Amino acid sequence: MEKATRGRFFEDFRLGQEIVHATPRTLTEGDAAIYLALTGSRLLLHCDDGFARRQGLPRAPLADLLVFHTVFGKSVPDISLNAVANLGYAEGRFLDFVWPGETITAVSHVIGLRETASRENGVVWVRTRGFADGRPVLEYVRWVLVRKRSRDSATSEVAVPELRSVVPPQALVLPPRLSRLAVDPRATGYPWCFEDYEIGERIDHVDGMGVMESEHRLATRLYQNTARVHFEDQVQRESRLGRCIVYGGVVMSIARALSVNGLANALHLLAINAGTHANPCVAGDTIYAWSEVLDKAEFPGRDDVGALRLRLVAVKNRSAAGFPLRDAEGRYDPSVLLDLDYWVLVPRRSALLHS
Repeated sequence: MEKATRGRFFEDFRLGQEIVHATPRTLTEGDAAIYLALTGSRLLLHCDDGFARRQGLPRAPLADLLVFHTVFGKSVPDISLNAVANLGYAEGRFLDFVWPGETITAVSHVIGLRETASRENGVVWVRTRGFADGRPVLEYVRWVLVRKRSRDSATSEVAVPELRSVVPPQALVLPPRLSRLAVDPRATGYPWCFEDYEIGERIDHVDGMGVMESEHRLATRLYQNTARVHFEDQVQRESRLGRCIVYGGVVMSIARALSVNGLANALHLLAINAGTHANPCVAGDTIYAWSEVLDKAEFPGRDDVGALRLRLVAVKNRSAAGFPLRDAEGRYDPSVLLDLDYWVLVPRRSALLHS
């Protein structure tokens, strides 16, 4: 009997199937330090225990995307080991902070299946939930193009789920232990708050960051993401690009870190409305980013915090100053790596401290 697994192919998924992902992962201060080294993130909430305590928290929580990537990584061996591409995200919500020393577990449910016209692949939709010491902290839907074991195999189940294009503001969750915000702009380095951003405003984050071969693989291993397209050089030399591609989460984290230049007070991710990895990234590419304010929302009974709905666009090997996105035919510009629509928590003017 063969002991090793080659992962699930499209034929192995069933509607309603529950998949409990293996290898719970205890995240530590070491993980936080490595994540910081890989991204250079300067988001104060994840850097300063004193700042976190002034917001009613016991200490600085782990970075939101570190948690997201860890939960995502749990699901890869079961969902996307044989993926051709990760196609998109929807209905993502961050439900609570995660603290060093807590153990991440994850479970996914198959909510959609559709074979492609070529019959060589199929699209699988899953809703994944992440837990920290058994406490719900994250949920999201993603859909993946997965290889079939055989082009001629029969697949009878077809269902395409109806997903919300935007998480409505009333469904956003403020972390339970977060008290009234008190933010010193000198500590974050930026004076801009909720009231200072206008819908339709675009921000060029100016700075760029190169993606190094060793760093992107280290990051992907940190999340225990085993997808072959990121590591199996011998096989990937025969692929269209002729080399391994960078895990899209690496692009996401770098772009979020770059966005601090203009959005330093965007303290906490609340939701992921939609996300597309538009073009592949490879080692040696340089990432730039720009953001657009899509919407704003207030929280009833809170005059210290608000939510911005942002589009974060990561581009490669060119300045983001021209805000590249799509061509005249509506196709993504070849330089666009990531198009991410998300809600983020920001302080309102009443929460800013003045010297």
